[in-house]
Amino acid sequence: MNIRMKRKVYVSTPSRICLFGEHQDYLGLEVIASAINLRFYASATDREDSLIRIRIRDERLNYLGVKNSQGLYETETIDISKPIVYENNRDYLKSTVNLLLKSGYPIKHGFDITMDSEIPIGKGMSSSTTMIVVLTKLLLEMIDSPDKDNAEKIALLGFKAEVEEFKEPGGMMDHYTSALGGLVHLKFNETTEVSRINRTIPGSFILFDSMERKNTTKVLADAKYPVISALDDLKDVGISSVRDFYYDEDNLKYLKLLDETRKTKLMASIDNFRILKEAEALIKGYSFSPEVFGELLKKHHANLRDGLGISTPTIENILDTAYANGALGGKVNGSGGGGCAYVYAYDEDCDRIIKAVADLGYPGRVMKQDSGVRKDKEEIV
Repeated sequence: MNIRMKRKVYVSTPSRICLFGEHQDYLGLEVIASAINLRFYASATDREDSLIRIRIRDERLNYLGVKNSQGLYETETIDISKPIVYENNRDYLKSTVNLLLKSGYPIKHGFDITMDSEIPIGKGMSSSTTMIVVLTKLLLEMIDSPDKDNAEKIALLGFKAEVEEFKEPGGMMDHYTSALGGLVHLKFNETTEVSRINRTIPGSFILFDSMERKNTTKVLADAKYPVISALDDLKDVGISSVRDFYYDEDNLKYLKLLDETRKTKLMASIDNFRILKEAEALIKGYSFSPEVFGELLKKHHANLRDGLGISTPTIENILDTAYANGALGGKVNGSGGGGCAYVYAYDEDCDRIIKAVADLGYPGRVMKQDSGVRKDKEEIV
């Protein structure tokens, strides 16, 4: 009997933590983020028909550290011989395939794909973005595209599939950080400028799951629109950006023209931009102080909590407990309102910190910087 051998390709991409810059991207400012060794995995084999059959980890397995020990998957079938129709505005598996086809990538036949992840879903850890990035990488590998090793191209394709395809608001931080890996500095002006930072931060990050689901749309609306409205009202006095306050502190006098709510939120954004610039100098400098780095994280979080209102009592309890057990700094991760938070600590303190927070009922995991989207292996099956 003639048995045809198939190749099986395995790829993965990392989640990320935002070090500095939450709620700054939509203001045209900057973000410093790090890829971490919490990854989304995917594998594929060729089919001889036009069907892309995807088994993806069941979204009910949505908290940090849960294993897919029972092999729970949801299924999706995409027929590339027919027009791809979206069923909702988060139909990202279809949009990824559709975007590649519309962009001229020669996907001529189907694949059997399995996708699994260590990344908690709906917790601000870019689970959707990493799913799209890893699927994009996998499909480019399977068709042996010249772009399969072009991380910036994969990031841009991922952004288009997730954001542009559904005409939704959203930034590029997650896509670029996951695809490029390591430390990434992004500047958001009329175009997005991306640069890698050549440093490995010593010590460890510890990620904690608050077990709280996020209402991202509401959190973004409450944090974003008052600041944008405030900047719009200050155009008449020559203010066009948060940067105007950073580079000329005399402009702070104009804050008195705002109501208290918008003034508070704009001041938080101004101070967080200042903190980001301090952190940039520290991270890119010759000497690095873990204590100073930790304090900058704390200050950044204080603005997110007190100014933008995106923390929760649970996250505050997690952070306070971690500090009491040796953590140097920490903050909510992502848009806030629940989800995950992290702390920064010396390696020798991590076990004690994780145990103390676990005693409260919240799982934690030590995180290190990690590489970006990659092909892990290929085998014949």
